[in-house]
Amino acid sequence: MGLEKINMPQLGESVTEGTISSWLVQPGDKVNKYDPIAEVMTDKVNAEVPSSFTGTIKELAAKEDDTIEVGELMCYIEVDGASSDKEAQGDKETVKENDGEVKKEIPASQAPADKNEQPAQTNQTSKKRYSPAVMTLAQEHNIDLNEIDGSGRDGRITRKDLENIIKNGDIPTPSSSKEVSEDDRQTSASKPSSEGIKTEDGDIEIPVTGVRKAIAQNMVKSTTEIPHAWMMVEVDVTGLVELRNSLKDEFKQKEGYSLTFFSFFVKAAAQALKEYPQLNSTWAGDKIIQRKAINLNIAVAKENELFVPVIRDADEKSIKGIAKDITGLAAKARKGKLTSKDMEGGTFTVNNTGSFGSVQSMGVINHPQAAILQVESIVKKPVFQDGMFGARDMVNLCLSLDHRVLDGLVAGNFLARLKEILENMNKEHTSIY
Repeated sequence: MGLEKINMPQLGESVTEGTISSWLVQPGDKVNKYDPIAEVMTDKVNAEVPSSFTGTIKELAAKEDDTIEVGELMCYIEVDGASSDKEAQGDKETVKENDGEVKKEIPASQAPADKNEQPAQTNQTSKKRYSPAVMTLAQEHNIDLNEIDGSGRDGRITRKDLENIIKNGDIPTPSSSKEVSEDDRQTSASKPSSEGIKTEDGDIEIPVTGVRKAIAQNMVKSTTEIPHAWMMVEVDVTGLVELRNSLKDEFKQKEGYSLTFFSFFVKAAAQALKEYPQLNSTWAGDKIIQRKAINLNIAVAKENELFVPVIRDADEKSIKGIAKDITGLAAKARKGKLTSKDMEGGTFTVNNTGSFGSVQSMGVINHPQAAILQVESIVKKPVFQDGMFGARDMVNLCLSLDHRVLDGLVAGNFLARLKEILENMNKEHTSIY
């Protein structure tokens, strides 16, 4: 037997810390290598952390809702079949890393017990803890998880359990006739709702946890580290609107997904970034890193949660290909199926604020990128053109930029080129394939 550490893994590029949203194991639990041991949330993604070893969990070094840095200790595990790295010194037990360097001393009174000294009480919590994958499948197929005996450790329900149930068609659904015990009623009543807790004064206190906490931390980091500047241009997209509206019905019937206005803006942004790569950069202290790949983050929502997955190599894709990626990423977000890979590698962010009816906004830069583009609502306005007023489809494009990396000249040239590209998107000059 040997005592090993499981540390917080790197869950995405530029991710430096994660918050433990829930432990899926407790001390004394037996786990296999790659079994999920905790659900961790970052500002990029929610993910399960797998065990690095096969063995017995001995000590949880962090609590739920604790935020710890990448590489920092999460828990100790006693590994099956490994030689002991523990050496007793007086009344203390010294835990060593693989390189032999002493990292932590544990008093003997707190040292992990022998594996045969299991807790007298069987762990009942793991059966009630479900992974995001299990919760998603249960919600999609209206499965009552309380009616399932899981095949995992201590009866924990696994994704495979649900897939087998769905395949066999024997799905237990919630029963409206099921009696609720008095204990259940009291437990339910004592729990704060997702809406928060009402105070005596009638105020509502909403705990800052989960995705909201991660977003808050990243926004503070962005605004305190990055000196933001802001610019805006107004663009005539009348031709783009006519093009999209003439194709949308046929496109939906043929491809099976929508041809959105946003896909045109993402394509145009990718093309402009190709010509002005300075905006596709990252500040790195004593240097600026100009990224070769144009990987665009887009904002997608799931109820009250916001995610920024990545459209990779957007400059190499057609408008149709970008529309497909937008649809796929949005669907994955709604179903809770976004992975860390979906969130990694973004170099520039395009935000569709116009979907909320916004006409002007200043975005907070997606740290550590150098800029973020806000695409506002397309509004029909009277515009003076060729000696007369006429109705035109107009949109504001708002750019927040890192003033350490960019100045007004290059940002202004970028926006001017983006405006030119969009104003030339029409039936005569633009193919979506």
